[in-house]
Amino acid sequence: MIEKDYYIPFDLLESFMKDVFIKLGVPEEDAKTAAEVLITSDKRGIESHGIARMKDFYYDRILNHTLNPVTGIEIVKDGFTTTVIDGHDGLGHVIAKKAMEIAIEKAGRYGMGMTVVRNSNHFGIAGYYAMQAVKEGMMGMTGTNARPSVAPTLGVENMFGTNPMTFAFPTDEDFPFVYDAATSLIQRGKVEICQRTGKKMPEGWVVDHNGMPMTDPGAVLEALLKGLAALTPLGGIGEENSGYKGYGLAMVVEILSSAFQGGAFLKALSGFDPAGGKTFCHIGHFFMAVDISCFTELDIFKKTVGDMLRQIRASRKAPGQERIYTAGEKEHLSMLANKDRGAHVTLATMREIMIMQDELSLCDYKF
Repeated sequence: MIEKDYYIPFDLLESFMKDVFIKLGVPEEDAKTAAEVLITSDKRGIESHGIARMKDFYYDRILNHTLNPVTGIEIVKDGFTTTVIDGHDGLGHVIAKKAMEIAIEKAGRYGMGMTVVRNSNHFGIAGYYAMQAVKEGMMGMTGTNARPSVAPTLGVENMFGTNPMTFAFPTDEDFPFVYDAATSLIQRGKVEICQRTGKKMPEGWVVDHNGMPMTDPGAVLEALLKGLAALTPLGGIGEENSGYKGYGLAMVVEILSSAFQGGAFLKALSGFDPAGGKTFCHIGHFFMAVDISCFTELDIFKKTVGDMLRQIRASRKAPGQERIYTAGEKEHLSMLANKDRGAHVTLATMREIMIMQDELSLCDYKF
């Protein structure tokens, strides 16, 4: 059954999310930051990481005391170009934005800056933080580990997260080049979207403990929660389609998100204690900024990258295809298309909005 579509103006939705955070005890500036990151996801058409994440990833976790509403950022170690941060299990958006700001400041002074984070939480779309660097004429890079949901190649147990690796470069076009993708074949959010819209999943996205594909999104979400199924790395099941490449990239992100900062990794990120109770996730991130002007003139760099993208788009298309896209282009087009109609919200997410509105007495909002 296909759900009804709702569209909520971005300003209204962002204000609502900010007020939800404030009602939960989040300081106003931090609430603004978190809401801005989430609405950016919806604006860019990444529906899995915006308002759809609000209740289960932030609202519920703050209420069950597995996410601290007041974020205490501690600089554990600080060097000329490097910083180690302990986020003390606060809001990932707040921690991540600050971490990239520090990396950018160091890159401005020394050409490069890298910040690593331990004890954080889900931080929304990774592309937001990489684009922070782009706004300063720099290359941005970031990534994060996550709760276990992906099996290693030739395995069936969920050992590591979807572990996105993200790069952003300025161009001479109206939008930057932004590669923001998980190292798994899909993200858990895509399974949730299939469940909300009543769509079946294709084979190869998820493997059960017998090595067989699963296609029912509801059964998959339940099995993932119980550790009885796993997402597959880029390439899919086994080695035939080079799943080991996605597996290797996921491990690179896991190392960068835990080993440098002395943080948690793999099964320790499950969000459950040994007795099965809910606990802090202790997620780790890494951020890098590179000052392009230390290598070449920024305008020359922008034109070079822009020329590359234009040549790619102008290359021969497959039969029946109207165009070739480059990374970040679809998201830019979504922003233009969604500007007037607002954020797309499913019926299930609308119900969650109503629950939060009622429980927090945010009765001034009319959706």
